[in-house]
Formats: sequence, structure tokens, C-alpha cells
Amino acid sequence: MTDIGRLNSLKVVKELDFGVYLDGGELGEILMPIRYVPVPCHVGDDLEVFIYRDSEDRLIATTERPMAMVGEFALLKVVEVTRMGAFLDWGLPKDLLVPFSEQKPRMEEGKSYVVRIYIDEDSDRIVASALLDDFLYRESEGELEAGEEVSLFIANKSDLGYQVIVNNTYWGLLHNNEVARPLRRGQRMQGYIKNIREDGRIDLCLHLRASEKTDDISQLILRELRKSEGFIPVTDKSSPDEIEARFHISKKMYKKAVGSLYKKKQITIEADGIRLLKAWATK
Repeated sequence: MTDIGRLNSLKVVKELDFGVYLDGGELGEILMPIRYVPVPCHVGDDLEVFIYRDSEDRLIATTERPMAMVGEFALLKVVEVTRMGAFLDWGLPKDLLVPFSEQKPRMEEGKSYVVRIYIDEDSDRIVASALLDDFLYRESEGELEAGEEVSLFIANKSDLGYQVIVNNTYWGLLHNNEVARPLRRGQRMQGYIKNIREDGRIDLCLHLRASEKTDDISQLILRELRKSEGFIPVTDKSSPDEIEARFHISKKMYKKAVGSLYKKKQITIEADGIRLLKAWATK
């Protein structure tokens, strides 16, 4: 399947003086203008390309990369405001439209705004929206866990810290005391879920303590198994207090680390505990 607004690997099917045509599957043949065609390039070659519509509504393939793709967020600068809306520079020859209905407040030329890029269902064109709440959840309903590594996009600064977009899906908060130096709007980085509050709101951090990292917890459990002759009578049915008393970690972290050890075939999970496989008994 060929996705508009995303990277696709497409095969060259035709060479012409003004470019090449690529096999776009259900979208038909897609033109790559000559200025984007790599050298050498021949029929049968597979090219990684970005697909979008030009000013004449034709599908175009390019080897250039926009600043963000469909489904992603970006901090982009307004280069023009017309009767249609605001146009943003996103790294391609055709600027990205933000309709007036997707602006709040009205955008001004020369200023930069955080937007989400999507495909308008009516026109099938790539557009952007500054109405971020329409695309983001404020609460996690069990999808995320404390200690999990996530992608972060810095959206705004607040009195408490930074409003952050997590995995292109959730709002999260990075408190001031978690940040060693100022961050920039539009900055991307990896971080971690520090805590999921009772109301589902997400607290973030940039660095986990060693005891919070899955790999480190896994090593802790392996050490405990070796000291306990290869068996520990703790299961996913054990109480959080029992797990905390033995390993000094949360039940969620314990289950995640045990799952990782099981997938790596380092332990077996039994009805009354976990057992170290012999191959790992002395490593």
C-alpha cells in the first residue's frame, strides 16, 4: 500500500526525459520529476520517496524529506497568509496549508506554530492543524507504563514545566525539576514515563534512575535468582508489597522485566514462581 504523506519504497517502471514514473499500486503510476531522480536510476530500481500532491493536485514523488510527515507534529513557520489560510514552510517546494478553521488564534506571517499534519478527507490533500487537542489524549488508560521509553516533542512552556507530546498520541508534563537546561519548542528527544497519575495524566522524565530501567531490573532479578538457587517464589499474582519488599521496584516494573527475561529465554514462568534456566545460572 502506498501512503500519501509518508515515505514509501516504490519501483521505477518508466523512464522519460522529464523524470521517471514509479509504481504507486492502487494510486497508479506516480511521477518523480527529473530534479529529484538519483543518478544512476533505471527501470526496476526501488526508491525511497515521499508522496504528496503538487499545486495542480497531481501526485508527486520526491527524494526530499519534509520536516514532518502525516501523523506527526512539528514547529513550522508561517511564510504567507492568504484568503485560504496560512501557509507553512515544511521543507518542500509546495508550502503546507493550515485552513482558518484549524487555527486558534489566527496565525501571523513570520511566526512559528506547533501543528499536526494530516490528510483532509474531503480533498485528499496534506494539510496541518494547530488545534492540537483534537489529536491528543490527556490521559493514558493503561497503554503506557512507568519506566517505558517514549518519544517526546516539546510543544509549550508552562509554569510547572514543559507541555510535551508523547508518542504523537498523548499530552504529558515534564516538570521543571526534571530538566537540567532549557528546552526549545519543537525539540524532539527520547524520554521516559516517570509516573501515571491516578487521573491518568502522564508525568515524564529525561533520565531514569538505574532501578527504573527494564534492563537493569532484569539484571537485578537474575542476580536474585542466582543467589536463590535458581528459583524465586514471586509471580505476577504476588502483591505489590511483596514485590516491593523483595526487589524495591513496582509490580509493573517487575512484570515488564520478567516478560523481557522470558522472551530472551533466560527464565521459565511457573505457577508458583520464576525459575532460572541452567544456561544462565553462571553468566
